[in-house]
Amino acid sequence: MATVTLLETNGLSRRFGGLKAVDGVDFRLDRGEIRAVIGPNGAGKTTFVSLVAGRVPPSEGSIRFEGEDVTRLPAHARVRRGIAYTFQITSIFGNLSVFDNVALAVQSALAKEAGFGARLDEAEIRGRTMTALDLTGLAARADQPAGTLAYGHQRLVEVAMGLGLAPKLLILDEPTQGLSDPEIADFIGLVRTIAETATVMLIEHNMAVVMDLATRITVLDRGRILAEGTPAEIRADARVQHAYLGT
Repeated sequence: MATVTLLETNGLSRRFGGLKAVDGVDFRLDRGEIRAVIGPNGAGKTTFVSLVAGRVPPSEGSIRFEGEDVTRLPAHARVRRGIAYTFQITSIFGNLSVFDNVALAVQSALAKEAGFGARLDEAEIRGRTMTALDLTGLAARADQPAGTLAYGHQRLVEVAMGLGLAPKLLILDEPTQGLSDPEIADFIGLVRTIAETATVMLIEHNMAVVMDLATRITVLDRGRILAEGTPAEIRADARVQHAYLGT
């Protein structure tokens, strides 16, 4: 089956004063991939995905999603087009229940589908919300205030919120941080399930997770792409071994 490009950047750069956090990145992501973006601290990973999601404007370059130029679109407009980004720092509503956090995302997705002013079906909101909670293992915690969850479970609420948006591209930023080993194993299964209907891009420092999950890996170093390839190719790349893997 022919590959279809979902996301493409050309010459994408972002400067913060004299620092070039992202420096002329040409990047292509195909529909259906699980792509890991890795690199040492300060490599520009979070800035890069923030540019893709519209949370940070580029200094130079362009971003195309499903063939359309989205370079100047704000984050909320990119969400409507199908780009969902779970933040590196949890951004849940701590005083609301787990269910209500995810239901807000579901309502947003349904409103996009139905059109402005359309009446939303409460049963569909509940059904989609519970599906996202079931997938992330949070159904039993649906009524719990989200702010009382352990950090790792708050991250899973974010993932459930991302799923509630029915994304075409789900960007996960350090998703396994704070999870126990059994929870990480469950998370790997979750991402594989998500990838049946959405493309996944994740920033992740846990190399066992990266090597297990990713179909391809992009390595950033000092804001530039150092290497790209399959897990086996990246593991064998001498430049990556020197810059990041420490071998």
